[in-house]
Amino acid sequence: MSTRNPASTKKQAAVAVLAALGVTALAACGTDDAGEAAGKSGAPAPKTVTLVSHDSFNASKEVLAEFTKQTGFTVKVLKAGDAGEAVNKEILTKGSPQGDVFFGVDNTLLSRALDNGIFVGHQAKGLDRIPAEYHLDKEHRVTPIDSGDICVNYDKKYFADKKLAPPVTFDDLAKPEYKDLLVVENPERSSPGLGFLLGTAAKYGDDGWQDYWKKLRANGVKTVDSWELAYNQEFSGSAGGKQAKGDRPLVVSYASSPPVEVLYAEPQPKEAPTGVSTGTCFRQTEFAGLLNGAKNPEGGKALIDFLISKKFQEDMPLQMFVNPVAKDAALPELFTKHGVVVGKPETMEPGKIAEKRDAWIQQWSSLVLK
Repeated sequence: MSTRNPASTKKQAAVAVLAALGVTALAACGTDDAGEAAGKSGAPAPKTVTLVSHDSFNASKEVLAEFTKQTGFTVKVLKAGDAGEAVNKEILTKGSPQGDVFFGVDNTLLSRALDNGIFVGHQAKGLDRIPAEYHLDKEHRVTPIDSGDICVNYDKKYFADKKLAPPVTFDDLAKPEYKDLLVVENPERSSPGLGFLLGTAAKYGDDGWQDYWKKLRANGVKTVDSWELAYNQEFSGSAGGKQAKGDRPLVVSYASSPPVEVLYAEPQPKEAPTGVSTGTCFRQTEFAGLLNGAKNPEGGKALIDFLISKKFQEDMPLQMFVNPVAKDAALPELFTKHGVVVGKPETMEPGKIAEKRDAWIQQWSSLVLK
């Protein structure tokens, strides 16, 4: 959640690399010259509301047109790289942001954004339709928009051919029968890699996760820098991995990856070629917030309200391959037929993530990459 994460990347099952501090070229859509006058003394109210996001944001034209019809505001989207990079850019420009609303900060990065004061409070209309478990900021500086689960995915054909049951839990991954089968992403550079590390810390505790990773290392875990490399090069179960002759039948990806494999296959198979090890999951939640110093706060608030509307929430799954958080939003058949419901994902308080994240990444590097 990052996010994560581009429409281009989450559409391939989803994720962006947690990049080093920097700025990428911004991609824009839906511009409106009226926005140029925003913030100038005596200028008319801007007709454009600018949404800054990581590269994964995507919405159907029909849904964005509905927002314009309802409010009179046109949405302009500025895509600012992966989730970590985009958040860092907003921290650097605090008080003079590129836009009005930021979408895509997730629970692994939330404390960094809040501690740096890049958002101002807005209690969105319809917030009561979102379960309490997603409300991580009592001051409503951010609004929960979507959720997803980072989980190990497996190649169904590989395990069927070997007559071997696929792993289900974190413990299973360290067993001898799964030696040299798992590929993971570096948590210093990859959003799902970080989520998976946090999942192991949540599962085994502050003093136990290191021993678990020692077991994984002894069991032949392979580490690469990005989800793209892991999923589309090393993983034998994905369309890209098959073309690249990937030889790892286990990969850290998303619970929403199997529906993606079905959607983009020609012809579409009756069953997804990949499965999800549901006992290896970490819950990501993505948020949107009104940026401190927004030139169009009225439009920004209206957009945040719209992001949790039933119409937008039901559009998200097939646009960004994430789950809606609103209770009244239905999932598409592709998700209900080929996706999985993760009943008890691992979670962690944003404050603890903020406190431990950097030290854990450093410890992980010394344990796994040495």
